[in-house]
Amino acid sequence: MGDAPRISLIEAALFERPVDFRFPFRFGSARVECAPQAFVRVRIADEQGRSAAGWAAEMMMPKWFDKNPALSPDDNVDQLRASLRLAVEGLKSLPANTAFGLHATAEADHHWAAARHGLPPLVASYGLALVDRAVIDALCRLKGVSAAKAVAANLLGITAATAPDLAGFDLVRFLSQLAPVPTLSVRHTIGLADVLRAAELDQEQRRDDGLPQALDEVIAAYGHRHFKIKVSGSPDADVERLASIAWLLGARLDAYQATLDGNEQFESADAVADFLDRVDRDPRLKRLRGSIQFFEQPIARNAALSTSVAALAERIPLEIDESDGDVGAFPRARELGYAGISSKSCKGFYRSLINRARIEKWNAEEGTARYFMSAEDLTTQAGTGLQQDLVLAALVGAGHVERNGHHYVDGMAGAPLDEQAAYLAAHGDLYENARGRARLAIRAGEVRFVSALGAIGLGSFVEPDWSAMVRSS
Repeated sequence: MGDAPRISLIEAALFERPVDFRFPFRFGSARVECAPQAFVRVRIADEQGRSAAGWAAEMMMPKWFDKNPALSPDDNVDQLRASLRLAVEGLKSLPANTAFGLHATAEADHHWAAARHGLPPLVASYGLALVDRAVIDALCRLKGVSAAKAVAANLLGITAATAPDLAGFDLVRFLSQLAPVPTLSVRHTIGLADVLRAAELDQEQRRDDGLPQALDEVIAAYGHRHFKIKVSGSPDADVERLASIAWLLGARLDAYQATLDGNEQFESADAVADFLDRVDRDPRLKRLRGSIQFFEQPIARNAALSTSVAALAERIPLEIDESDGDVGAFPRARELGYAGISSKSCKGFYRSLINRARIEKWNAEEGTARYFMSAEDLTTQAGTGLQQDLVLAALVGAGHVERNGHHYVDGMAGAPLDEQAAYLAAHGDLYENARGRARLAIRAGEVRFVSALGAIGLGSFVEPDWSAMVRSS
């Protein structure tokens, strides 16, 4: 850790680029048709006066970070902008420290400041997570290394400062032994509004972009064998939709794996148990039920961590996602019976690594493989954001990763052609040129990203075209 350089954040600028969806995406009861993508550009300096720039990107998805029905999508995006501004102000005010030291010093104050502005924990996490990633990217460029090598050598200076429950755990050794693999299976999201069969699409719904649209087309085009299935919390409707999905998957694939995502649509563990009872009784769902690895965040966040879910967890592994509002959420969830937690770049690069260390510690202590981490998506877009998230998913050893941004958006929509060409040239293993766009290349259900994992910086050789964005106030 003595090798982790001390740095300061000396400049930061915020930008946005609009992203239109091919068709609506549903988070629970909310439908989203477009959203801006946020970009952060920073400059850091070390104590010798050397400086480097870094950047990060993330979608500003409404109706997930804060699902208050009184707030409009524009209100939600404004919340995320406010979180970004607070994160920049907080980190710029700090004296030199390691990259993680800056984060650890800022984290509690940032969440406190966000709460004072009425911003809930997930919104607060977003701003700090995005600026942290830009700082990590800049540090890696300053040192001329990839993020994977920076993590292995702990050039970020990661400690248990924000996770006292890891006191005594050898974090440095743990980080040095992470072995990221540059291939991940893609877990395709079957959204609540997604059409299952091409024959069900009417002419008005059909998109003339050459991309698959209905689930059967998606499977044929990409070769998926991993799926994430959204459920609505309405048991009768969910069982019937699951039966349709089960029939289609059974007809198309000899083997597959699935996860369920409740997106907080169940009010209690009893409601989830009732849903599972219906699934278990339905013979049409026997094969699908046997394929399900875990149930992600079925219970609304205001109730999810208030009572034990131990009885429910005996029936199906449970994971928190929206309840993961701060670095202490996973230990609290564990006490109530949850075994899993999601990794999402929008919640924090450091948080994922710390939670992965907790899993290592807890499984070793209990002599089991009970605790787990999955890699999830938030319509992550091709380019900087997607590549940074893939590097993180590889670092935590996810094996498969939910990817849905490529399904709801046509390639690098909104990016200038020169920028798309640069990504195709530098990351040709990850993208393909189709109809003049750089699109994510999914082959046999997998993405390969040797170039991103080995890139100097956090995941990308390419600097975004700042002139093609709007400066965020």
